[in-house]
Amino acid sequence: MSKLSVAIVGGSGYAGGEFLRLALNHPHLEVTQVTSERNAGDPVHFVHPNLRGRTHLKFRRMADLEAADVLILALPHGNAAKHFARFEGLAETIIDLSADFRIKDPELYRKYYEEDHPAPELLPSFVYGNPELHREELRGATRIACAGCLATSAILALYPLLKLGVPLPKDIMITGLVGSSAAGASGSDASHHPEREGSLRVYKATGHRHHAELTQELPGRFPLHLTAISTPRVRGILTTAQVFIPDGYSERDVWGAYREVYADEPFIRIVKVRKGIHRYPDPKLLDGSNFCDIGFETDDETGRVVIMSAIDNLVKGTAGHALQCLNIARGWDETLGLEFVGLHP
Repeated sequence: MSKLSVAIVGGSGYAGGEFLRLALNHPHLEVTQVTSERNAGDPVHFVHPNLRGRTHLKFRRMADLEAADVLILALPHGNAAKHFARFEGLAETIIDLSADFRIKDPELYRKYYEEDHPAPELLPSFVYGNPELHREELRGATRIACAGCLATSAILALYPLLKLGVPLPKDIMITGLVGSSAAGASGSDASHHPEREGSLRVYKATGHRHHAELTQELPGRFPLHLTAISTPRVRGILTTAQVFIPDGYSERDVWGAYREVYADEPFIRIVKVRKGIHRYPDPKLLDGSNFCDIGFETDDETGRVVIMSAIDNLVKGTAGHALQCLNIARGWDETLGLEFVGLHP
């Protein structure tokens, strides 16, 4: 099988660099171009030293982009939409890692991004890039808007219960503990954010932009409250969501919901262990992997269920699910290039 050529726009940032790392190990892809305005002319490994010896590519300017089979847009928010007329003539398949085309409703976009969408006519042409929810729509898709990282963690945590109508229509409280890279994964030259590291602080108490994706993607219209807290780690998201199940429901019903919805998902693992030190999802164990680990615990007295979801925000939350979406779109095994299982210890 001949390989598809891939161009990564904004390849010096976290997201673009991570997609490059994954694509270099993909049997059907060949990365031919990587752009960075700041690093044009420099070898890619100057910015991504982990790729030393794996590629001899040099960064080029966006103005020098040539046609490719697949175009990966890893640009700061707003840039993909504003310059899309140029991008669409360069590749048959375009995958956007930013938030530009995730939200289908322009009014919802305006509410959370506090501006009008620059190209609302393009929104219907993109498939929302969450494979677990939109696998059938992704088959054959040529325009994919990848889901946000915190949104991915929260949506995957809650989707089975809401889809099967288990929780009561009460407020759902969601807290995301995010690594520093989750705050700047898409910027083309935002490859490092030392000012965001080394502290535990509230990153976004209310009004987080990924709330728009929860509103759009989760079944039902239950009140949702999302808070993001920055942690000292660079990679990783641990999300906790608190829901209340009605009288007559038990932990067995919660188990059943997750088994029914995720039984055949290659990258969802249910973590429900009664002993040992690895009883709950842990993002540290997922570094570099495309897995989402989900666990839960039920308080029988109150009916409260605490759901925990862990991902590597740069892989399952960004570049990994982009590659998973591309695999599905092209009819390949969706695990290709994503077989790494993480590290322990």
